[in-house]
Amino acid sequence: MRDDIYNGMPARNLGSEGWLKPWSGTNGGNCVEALKLADGRVALRQSTDPDGPALIYTQSEIESFIRGAKRGEADFLLA
Repeated sequence: MRDDIYNGMPARNLGSEGWLKPWSGTNGGNCVEALKLADGRVALRQSTDPDGPALIYTQSEIESFIRGAKRGEADFLLA
């Protein structure tokens, strides 16, 4: 795991290639972008602020989040 990749780092330091918008919808382009890092971690950033902070998650953390969301554990955020 690279020490120079850390939670809250400027997303621009991770480069501009490879960012995807898996949660993009009809929200006017405001969405979360994801980047799979070489060591398996996942970086997330706000699409409207690509130079802003990147949140870095381990593979286990992102997997737990996605599985929980699929089970409805985050539905309270929609109400």
